[in-house]
Amino acid sequence: MSKGFKLLRVEYIFSVIIPCLLCIYLNSYDIVSQIWILAGFSFYAITGNTLNDVIDMKDPNEKETLERVKGYARKEILVLALASFLLGTMCFINDIYEHPILGIYLALIVFMVVFYCLFKKLVIINHIILGISHIILPYFMIKINAGDVFLNVFPKMELYESLILAAITAVAFTGQMVHEMIDGDSLAKLKPKTSQLVIWVACIISLGIAVISFIITNYYIFLPIVFFPFGIMYIYRKPRTDLLGRTSLKDTGIILGNLMLVYIIILILAP
Repeated sequence: MSKGFKLLRVEYIFSVIIPCLLCIYLNSYDIVSQIWILAGFSFYAITGNTLNDVIDMKDPNEKETLERVKGYARKEILVLALASFLLGTMCFINDIYEHPILGIYLALIVFMVVFYCLFKKLVIINHIILGISHIILPYFMIKINAGDVFLNVFPKMELYESLILAAITAVAFTGQMVHEMIDGDSLAKLKPKTSQLVIWVACIISLGIAVISFIITNYYIFLPIVFFPFGIMYIYRKPRTDLLGRTSLKDTGIILGNLMLVYIIILILAP
């Protein structure tokens, strides 16, 4: 296999596919009927990754990115971003034709992702933007495509799934914080004690949301996700100044995310 495939960073696709599969599982939707949206978001995930690299290639401090794209020109990476964007858009076309409102949701996602790539240094705000664009809106699009809507605009959400979605979003929020600390973005610009405090507060809140959600909904099958905030709190048991460039730690998080992806696929397929 060409070493160029590493440019696509397909290992990150889980971040946007898990919310879609979660919606399919919680509502017992037919996964085949949602296949075009799943495919579209997979291509869009590649678009986001490659576009991010196109922007980061201009920064000499982005050593991980520069090592990954070594030997490639920015225009070549941009071609990959545009190609995956066009392929992803084509995957969405039929569903948007049936449910035009999906086009508005999709445009909002694209805007948020581009905003994030251009302004990654924003503290907290970008984490919220990433959570909405990668988790909440994709979840909503699956619901709308399945016909669970009211006023022909908004997804019809039950209390139990709103709580589970809130728990998943909160936990993902804390994971993204550590990811950006390793990359030297956003929170890494704060003082070590300040970033530790922010991360601990976020972890405690996410744990609270998750525990309350599981108690109310009885969806204890998702209980393993509470170990993510616990792990992050352990990592930040003291102020850290040595996380920049710790790719092994980031890779561990990516692997755990993909294991969760496999877990949800099993939940959907299991009789």
